[in-house]
Amino acid sequence: MNDPNRVPLDVSDLGFSTSSVQAGEARQKPESAITDPIFCASTYTFTDTASVIRYIEENEEREEYGRYGNPGEKIAEKKLAALEGGEDAVLYSSGMAAIVGLLMAKLNAGDEVIFFDECYHRSREFCSKHLARFGVVTRQVKACDYDAMEKAINKNTKMLVSESPTNPHLSVVDLEKFAAIGKKHGVETLIDATLATPYNVRPLEYGVDYVLHSATKYLAGHNDLLAGVIIGSKAQLESVRKLRGIMGGINSPHNIYLLLRGLKTFSLRMERHNQNGQAIAEFLESHPKVEKVYYPGLPSHKYFDIAKQTMRGFGGLITFLVKDADWRKTADVIDAVKIPRIAPSLGGVESLIEQPLVMSYYQLAPEERAKFGIYDNMIRMACGIEDAEDLIADLKQALDSI
Repeated sequence: MNDPNRVPLDVSDLGFSTSSVQAGEARQKPESAITDPIFCASTYTFTDTASVIRYIEENEEREEYGRYGNPGEKIAEKKLAALEGGEDAVLYSSGMAAIVGLLMAKLNAGDEVIFFDECYHRSREFCSKHLARFGVVTRQVKACDYDAMEKAINKNTKMLVSESPTNPHLSVVDLEKFAAIGKKHGVETLIDATLATPYNVRPLEYGVDYVLHSATKYLAGHNDLLAGVIIGSKAQLESVRKLRGIMGGINSPHNIYLLLRGLKTFSLRMERHNQNGQAIAEFLESHPKVEKVYYPGLPSHKYFDIAKQTMRGFGGLITFLVKDADWRKTADVIDAVKIPRIAPSLGGVESLIEQPLVMSYYQLAPEERAKFGIYDNMIRMACGIEDAEDLIADLKQALDSI
């Protein structure tokens, strides 16, 4: 590592797009290739016994076994940490693997975790059903109700958790206030910033301890891989990395390559996602057949002020309600669009559309769906990078058809 050409460029004072391309990567790579190779190795060899001992004593930085690390993975982690303004990152096989890995590393029987109630339903399910089996208590309070969150804290509370913006209502958390509550009570804080991305907001700058991303979404950006990452300080993530090495929630070499490839254009793609999201949200709010639009870039949004203060842009995800529509009439709108594909997920170059009632909450009773704010006439659209004019025209014909 004494060769300056083998040391990654310091991007701390460089722009976001430059960091997306250059962070974590050596100037000169194996065989002088401009891209990093795919390391398809399950195990790594040592030259002699002395080399093994140097590695064990942490005097030699290298790989030993694929479950503990991969050279490409280290590059991706350095790049992701740099984009988020963090010291370290731990890469996982999916966003869910990342949050499960963090919570399993940090929580013990008798501990408690507090969630804001607007969140990805699988995150909620893992905590309420599966962590409960190990004696961990999950408490939920209303999203962005900081007084309720603080009142729920007791001597057993170990972590405060929220998304920002939340899914699917796009509520925006006051990150400074959220982090301050955690620090006041000596409780660690986690923000799932998948919908924001580090391009639009960096929670660590507000004092949050951990940031989670489903890198499957905007970071990778092409709907072709699964990945997740936890970003924070090196000391706080040490136990997380060690547990990942035991549990094996690692990503594949090919996925790591695709993630690095996607990150090169991350900044450019987010500019278009932000532009499309804003334009389409404004169109939907003006349409007579739309009852309500949830998008933090609209002045009508409940958390517009805090979003405007803290976010660079507002992303490509939009949720809206179809006026005077039951679930079937709402489904007719989705079936009538021609450009967005009907699918879960978000953040890829292709636009996606879905009805949360059908896609994620179909098996729940109406009263349970209502408890989570999932309405029969709700549509969630993830804007891709197509031309906004085409997406707007397509949505118009679909809404006008009902």
